[in-house]
Order: sequence, then C-alpha cells, then structure tokens
Amino acid sequence: MSNTQRLLLTMGDACGIGPEIIAAAWRAEQRGDLCVVGDAAVLRRAIGWLGLSLPVARIDSPAELDAVPPNCLPVWEPDSLPAGLTALPLGRVDAAAGAAAARCIEAAVQAVQAGEAAGIVTAPIHKEALYEAGIGFPGHTEMLQALAARHGVMPPVRMMLANEELKTVLVTIHCSLRQAIEQINQDSVLQTLRIADAAMKRFGTAKPCIAVAGLNPHAGEGGLFGSEEIDHIVPAVAAARAEGIDARGPFAPDTVFMRARQGEFDLVVSMIHDHGLIAVKYLGVEEGVNVTLGLPFVRTSPDHGTAFDIAGTGVADPSSMRAAIRMARRLAG
Repeated sequence: MSNTQRLLLTMGDACGIGPEIIAAAWRAEQRGDLCVVGDAAVLRRAIGWLGLSLPVARIDSPAELDAVPPNCLPVWEPDSLPAGLTALPLGRVDAAAGAAAARCIEAAVQAVQAGEAAGIVTAPIHKEALYEAGIGFPGHTEMLQALAARHGVMPPVRMMLANEELKTVLVTIHCSLRQAIEQINQDSVLQTLRIADAAMKRFGTAKPCIAVAGLNPHAGEGGLFGSEEIDHIVPAVAAARAEGIDARGPFAPDTVFMRARQGEFDLVVSMIHDHGLIAVKYLGVEEGVNVTLGLPFVRTSPDHGTAFDIAGTGVADPSSMRAAIRMARRLAG
C-alpha cells in the first residue's frame, strides 16, 4: 500500500463510542489502507463488546501496515500514550482519556507530515476531557490547524459538514454566539468563500454555485434586523464574484438550506456553527461527515460526538465513520 493511500484512524475518547465505531467501520471498509492510532487494549475491549472475531495486530509505525496479516486490525500505539485507559469508567469525562485522544491526533499529524500516510479520520473526542487534560484547544479543528502550522503561521481552515443531500461550510466555528458575530467581517466571509470554492472543485464540481446564508433573520431585511449583511456579507459576495467565484446571496438562513437541498446550490456558506450544523444533522447523522478544509492533508470525521450514554453497549452505529472513511479516500485520491 502506497504511503499516499494510507489513512490513519485516531481512537477518539476511550470513554466514548470511538473505539467501537472504529472497529465496526474497519471491519466493513478494510482494504489494507487503514491503520488505527490508539491503545490496543481499548480496541480489543471494543471488539469484545461488538462480538466480533477480530484479532488486533499492534505495530510500531504506519510503515508496518503492509506486514499486518489479512483480517487483523492494525493498531499503532504512539509513545507517551497514557497507561490504564481500560480502567477508566465509561461514559464519563476523564483527563486521561482527553490526553490520550490528543496524543493520538498529534502522532497522526506527525506521521502524515512525515509522508507515512495521506490523511486522518478522527473518531469523536470530548471537549471537556481535553480541557481537563490541559489541552488548550476547543476541538479537533483548532488543534489540527495549530499542528499544521509552519514557521508559526497557521493555515486558514474551515469546517465543512456534508452528506449526500447537503453541504455547508462555516465562517465561524467553536466560540460563543457573541464572539461569532464579532468575527464576521468581509475578510472572514471572503476567505471562507475562497476555501469553499476550492474544496468543491476538489470534489469534482467544476463551477460550484455557492449560496451565502445571512446572519440575521431574513438576511437582515435591508438593515431592519441588523447591519452585518450590508456592512460585511454583501461586500464579500461581490468581491468573490469579482474573482470568478459563483457566490450568491445573502439569503435568509431559514430557507436557503431547503433551496440547496433541492439542487439550486451546490453548497451553503453559513455564518455561525448552529445555522449550518442543525440543517445537516436534521437530515441524519448516519451519513454526515465533517471535513476540515484548508489543511495541507486530508482530515474527515463522523458527524456526531462521543455518545457517552451508549458507550460500551456495542449498539453505536458506525455509518458516519464509514462515510468519513469513504470521503477521506475520495479526497486522498
């Protein structure tokens, strides 16, 4: 298997459903290109919950993936991984689980940067566990952006949520609503449009048509319900169009997603986290995929969280993880 085809599956929070959906998805999607980054004992335990007959092959680096026997789950345990993860109580926030999840992400990025793999598929982490572990990032996106920095310069990144019916890219991500409004300006919206346009072309859409959702009700109603559209969003759309990007709007955020789903637009740019994610997740998280745009490598993840309430029961649905693997393969070529 070529290094440019390997994908690394990070374990996620050991107290959540990440290990279970990884094992189930690997069993269904295996092609010899998938390597788990995590704790072998945690994966063995998850396999037991699923009732699978699936041996685990512990390896020392992704480069050893080709030597793993068929039908064995390859698990790379990076150094400095916290010990005793299987002793942690399931379904609860724990600093050790947060530290382990972060270490797996860090190791996966280092491996991709070293040319040992093409991309990363991340299982769900718990933001509070990261905080308890002293990890200074609110989520995957911000952590990956920092790890991808070169010479102290972080690449501009955006979150895309996608399924077969709808795609949305967010201008702002993990921050308070007040902070999100403060972050919306012509530059941030224009940069999002550039990133979204390039991503859609990478997906194979030669001339993407991008709808821009407003921030305020009725997209501001000509300034009656807020001036952000007039001051920032309209100028950004005009600047994008001047660059050859087929951006349109801003449109009322309560109807634009229906129009995109019906085929009028290829993608919707959303100003804030919940405008975009509610629309996509309402269609079902089973096939939803989170894609981080702007990184120098491929990164996808399932469109759901750690599901602490069902961890360890073996009933977690791996469909979104499987969709994330398929999307990563597509983006990695």
